[in-house]
Amino acid sequence: TAGLVSAMGANGIGAKVALIERDLLGGDCLNVGCVPSKALISAAHVAAAVRDASEFGVRVPDGSTVDFPAVMQRMRSLRAGISPHDSAARFRDAGIDVFIGSGKFTGSDTIEVDGKQLKFKKAVIATGARAAMLPIPGLDEIDALTNESIFSLTELPRRLIVIGGGPIGTEMAQCFARFGSEVTQIERAAHILAREETDAATIVQDSLARDGVRFFLNATTKRVERCGDEKVVFAEQDGQEIEVIGDEVLVGIGRAPNVTGMGLENAGVEFDERSGVTVNDRLQTTNPNIYAAGDVASKYKFTHAADFMARTVIQNALFMGRGKASNLVIPWATYTSPELAHVGIDPVEAKRKGIEIDTYT
Repeated sequence: TAGLVSAMGANGIGAKVALIERDLLGGDCLNVGCVPSKALISAAHVAAAVRDASEFGVRVPDGSTVDFPAVMQRMRSLRAGISPHDSAARFRDAGIDVFIGSGKFTGSDTIEVDGKQLKFKKAVIATGARAAMLPIPGLDEIDALTNESIFSLTELPRRLIVIGGGPIGTEMAQCFARFGSEVTQIERAAHILAREETDAATIVQDSLARDGVRFFLNATTKRVERCGDEKVVFAEQDGQEIEVIGDEVLVGIGRAPNVTGMGLENAGVEFDERSGVTVNDRLQTTNPNIYAAGDVASKYKFTHAADFMARTVIQNALFMGRGKASNLVIPWATYTSPELAHVGIDPVEAKRKGIEIDTYT
């Protein structure tokens, strides 16, 4: 998203723009994020409404059947319908030079892609993030699912184990429980959605429990094994080993920035493999002519945050602007049922910053 907005925005005000993409245009949001996940969530909403229809005096004969392949096909059709808006053809038609390949900085103002050397006055790093993985013994051997692969399923897992209680893991746990999977969620914190207010997160957790999700909280995954067609997760909870057997394992522990393999060191751009590209408040990297936006340079890994960071980059890189990322007030929502929304800082951060607040519950 940050790359597309930067490219189209700069092109719209007359800059000559090259857009480099190594895989699929549209990034996470279109391909493995917002669009496919919300398509599944909407189907799960309908499944739950049909399931609970009798509570409202509505009789639905055989209302418990979920055609999972049809759900997934609908998701893919919706994604395909949206994809032209993010396509290479649309950007080329707008006058942008689109390069499909891996870009690598070769100097402070040059980048190479597909054997071609491109010279730039300003550049934007918008390489996003990928699914983070844990160093859990055996995880590489079981073909664990992430948000990048779960949307390729064609059959509903009878038993799904979700490692992680963040937004991705929690949204998918509830979805698949509503579709009919036996879902177990393992979370190392005392409740799911640990970044949210405890009271609010507990309401969501209780809702998932009503949908049939089983929880192991304050639990740490120690290892995983394959046993025939089954996958076994071993975790520790309160000093006791627990064993969970499933057909698929989804790892939903967050995102890791894409910073390697781009020759950032050749361009004088500092980065960290955990926090991403180092930027100042104007989203400028340690190379003053290179900026960064989106998941690769922000703790707010949301599509709308990437969008507005890209707008800030255009303002600062092309107009000598003074836009600051810290001026953005970032809202976010987790699309569970009920949804959980959040904007601004929370009491923990307010205390850390020495800001006095009143709290209303």
